[in-house]
Amino acid sequence: MAVKHIAFTVYPVKDMARARRFYEKDLGLKLTLAAAQGRWVEYHLKNGAFALTTMIEDAKPAAGSALAFEVDDVDKLFKRLRAKKVAVKMAPFSTPVCRNAIIKDPEGEVLGGGMCYLA
Repeated sequence: MAVKHIAFTVYPVKDMARARRFYEKDLGLKLTLAAAQGRWVEYHLKNGAFALTTMIEDAKPAAGSALAFEVDDVDKLFKRLRAKKVAVKMAPFSTPVCRNAIIKDPEGEVLGGGMCYLA
């Protein structure tokens, strides 16, 4: 039996309401599941699910790990997030594989690869 794909990625947060505002309002993710009295929420994407949880005490995303969301237009989303005072690590830049920008989420963590547009 082989691994098919990533079923979900868990991202621990301290303040669920603040995290949900960021991921739903600022990044535009659509909530698909809320469970455990709101302590676990999921956003189903084309290739897996992104989950936020407050159920893992004192946990933080692994140092050196990266999370990037593919978006339609990095520059446009970056401008919108900057206007909302989202913390920026790196403004949009091009790489051999995508256009990228790196931001920080409300927990102060770098959102890995941030946002990426695959040309």
